[in-house]
Amino acid sequence: MFRKKLTGWMFLLPSFVGVSVFYLIPYVFMIYMSFFSGLKNPEFVGLANYSSLLGNGAFQLAMQNTLLFSVVSGPAIILLSLLLALKLNKPITYGEQVKSGFIMPLVIPTASIILFFEIMFNYRGLINGILDKFGVDPLKFFNSNLSLLVITVIFIWKNIGYNMILFLAGLKSIPKDYYEAAHIDGAGKVQVFWNITFFYLLPTTFFVVVISLINTFKIFKVNYLLFGQYPHDKIYMIQHYLNNMFDKLEYTKLITASILFSIIIIVMMAVMMHVQRKLFEVE
Repeated sequence: MFRKKLTGWMFLLPSFVGVSVFYLIPYVFMIYMSFFSGLKNPEFVGLANYSSLLGNGAFQLAMQNTLLFSVVSGPAIILLSLLLALKLNKPITYGEQVKSGFIMPLVIPTASIILFFEIMFNYRGLINGILDKFGVDPLKFFNSNLSLLVITVIFIWKNIGYNMILFLAGLKSIPKDYYEAAHIDGAGKVQVFWNITFFYLLPTTFFVVVISLINTFKIFKVNYLLFGQYPHDKIYMIQHYLNNMFDKLEYTKLITASILFSIIIIVMMAVMMHVQRKLFEVE
């Protein structure tokens, strides 16, 4: 028995060492250094770094935009991918081709995606060309509040296929007997959806919610390549702030901001896990 446990731990040891060396130990060191004035000749300053950061206008703007993007684009992609999966779960003409079309963005390089949408949303691009045909003045998608719409569209277009596949897998796992029994009992479409489809999709839905939330925080690459280091105020994200602090060698601000951002993510994940556990207990 002991040998079996030892063998199992030996298989886990390389992964544990890797995670500890590259993630856990540096993270603990970052927390430690966030209470000091800097990396060179450090002096203990307590919570002064956190207090200074919370009063920083650039950090406040970055956090506000990051959370706003997550709150808006996260639910939007979840709802759209669920509706798409429900539609494609039924027999439709060219259904497989449609699925492939939504999955294709997952394998397209980010640089190619940026080039495509730059052509689409440029001041003299395709969309403004169409608007001009109808007598509408060109829109400044890259230098106005519309820039948030641009990255939201790119985010949904690139990630909706992955969420759709997850929902389709969940839908395929629901026994058809339940739908037949509900039909015999005279249940309506809304009742069938809430009591069968949505109920059995809950585990998949929570996984999709977590994945979608994580993906909203990974929009920086697209944002940076399309709008540069200092974009419009509406899309100045926390990653911009961290990147700029790194360029300026402001390591104390970089470390403190990273710790605060990670705490927010951990709290959000903990809340979702708590809701999931409570919901399943009730059910």
